[in-house]
Amino acid sequence: MGFRVAVVGATGNVGREMLNILNEREFPATEIIAIASRKSMGQKVDYGNKELTIQALDTFDFTGVNIALFAAGSGVSKEYGPKAADAGAMVIDNSSFYRMDPDVPLVVPEVNPHHLLKIKKNIIANPNCSTAQMLVALKPLHDAAVIKRVVVSTYQSVSGAGNAAMDELFSQTRAIFVNDPIKPENFTKQIAFNVIPHIDVFMDDGYTKEEWKMVAETHKMLDPDIKLTATCVRVPVFVGHAESINIEFKKEITEKQARALLREAPGCLVIDKREDGGYITPQECVGDFATFISRIREDKTVKNGLNIWVVSDNLRKGAALNAIQIAESLLNQGILKAAA
Repeated sequence: MGFRVAVVGATGNVGREMLNILNEREFPATEIIAIASRKSMGQKVDYGNKELTIQALDTFDFTGVNIALFAAGSGVSKEYGPKAADAGAMVIDNSSFYRMDPDVPLVVPEVNPHHLLKIKKNIIANPNCSTAQMLVALKPLHDAAVIKRVVVSTYQSVSGAGNAAMDELFSQTRAIFVNDPIKPENFTKQIAFNVIPHIDVFMDDGYTKEEWKMVAETHKMLDPDIKLTATCVRVPVFVGHAESINIEFKKEITEKQARALLREAPGCLVIDKREDGGYITPQECVGDFATFISRIREDKTVKNGLNIWVVSDNLRKGAALNAIQIAESLLNQGILKAAA
């Protein structure tokens, strides 16, 4: 018994991570199919100790596929997501295209797995990477003390912008050391040895779309009454997003209570020693499944306030891992059943 699983966008950062995680977590698949654009057809990608041959998306027939994991951008999801869903596949989409569709569940399994019971289109959306890790940390605290307001500043790695962005950080860093000229291509300014307070496009109110996503997705998944403001910043780190989160609660909660709640919460790992190095940085989270929480402390400027530092591998919990956890949740809740 098992599932036929298709990974669309298998040559990209997130697609490759999906293949790695399917293998690592021993997902019950009878067949894994690697799919990408026609220009990648025939290329090989790794799945455990096997190599899979890329098939072209534009001619692929999704009939008989049980789960289609999409990691290829909004345009691809818009065109091919409904085709896969109509053919009977459960589509789990990593792009932003379906996230705010009222008929499509937006899910982080540690936060709102019950929303999977409301599937209408055979499509489930994966949230923005920065929102996903934040809500894993906020959910247990909200359940205990009801969050009133959140102020979050993100420190997001270049891998969130794709392979070309990672190459640009590498090439700019090298250029600085050999005194070559630097020309930004994927970013608006130099990213090497710099930080850029600009992710996605600017909106009329001065916020960027990345910042808007964190607000809108929090309201859809956790609680529409939470007031949230975000500043999203790109930093010269290859993999791993970090967030400084200030939280104001309606009910009293101490840092000791928060630490205990987070230690027991699914998906969370608390590393919080008040000493040199007693916290987690992006470099240490790479390749890990957990959302790490450090620097838990009271905010004494408000009645019920806390500050926390949250770090996670954005290619994993922020994308590939969350998608596969959604698939696992579908199985665990009996929404999807393996073929005999």
